[in-house]
Amino acid sequence: MLGKVRFQRNNGLTKLVSGISFFLWLVPFSLIPFNAKSQGNLLLTPKRIVFEGTKKSDELNLVNTGRDTARYVISFVQIRMKEDGSFETIIQPDSAMFFADKNLRFYPRSVILAPNEAQTVKVQVTKKNDLGPGEYRSHLYFRSVPPSAPLGDVDLQNDTTGISVRITPVFGFSIPVIIRIGENASSANLSKIHIDIEKDKLTYLNLCIGRTGNMSVYGDIYVDHTSETGNVTRVGMIKGLAVYTPNTNRYVRLALNNGLGVDYHSGKLHVTYSYPSGRIQRLAQEEISIN
Repeated sequence: MLGKVRFQRNNGLTKLVSGISFFLWLVPFSLIPFNAKSQGNLLLTPKRIVFEGTKKSDELNLVNTGRDTARYVISFVQIRMKEDGSFETIIQPDSAMFFADKNLRFYPRSVILAPNEAQTVKVQVTKKNDLGPGEYRSHLYFRSVPPSAPLGDVDLQNDTTGISVRITPVFGFSIPVIIRIGENASSANLSKIHIDIEKDKLTYLNLCIGRTGNMSVYGDIYVDHTSETGNVTRVGMIKGLAVYTPNTNRYVRLALNNGLGVDYHSGKLHVTYSYPSGRIQRLAQEEISIN
């Protein structure tokens, strides 16, 4: 969206003197818990790439779902996961964290997509034999490039009282690309599970996913309620939750379904952290009584 910001200079300092009439949406990184990942008008699958065993290459599929032609520039960035699941960019890795970008290559490095057009980006591992045991992770960053505005359409004016500027939003997101060398000795556990029922009657489940071992864990959370009469109801689910190295904990807050007639003041909750769909192995499970 477009708008103006007015600044007033006073004794060499600049301060904001009027309200902001635009909304700037800058999304450098995001994680979306679905099989397809989208931001703006770009649809991307898969949402993560893992190289392990003899796997040497993979492909990403991009589709422009918008009405206008769009350009995206692709690069590697380094990201640290926080305990609440959010991310921050970093330059130096933490202890026991290794970057993967020096052993990865991808092409093309930018794409231009017409409406409903698709494009494949190929990602390959290089010099894998040079890596020691462990997990290496970097993130592919897809940054949209806004179209250039005609010169006559630029809204800039300078005078003695203020400055007007035009703001163009920039969209972007990232997906993890992981290289695993050696045996995966990681495991997960669930702890600190409790329910919050707020004044607006919304019900939340809070929990902590713990990780131990040499590599990250990744899976889906399922929450089932068992009533005092033995009736089992699926009341919550989140897909695609990771705990990346070197983190040992990730705290999760999950909204439970209030429209199923479940009494959250009685019965039991069974929480399962499982490998993604298609694999039946459980990473961890716990049950709590809410009587």
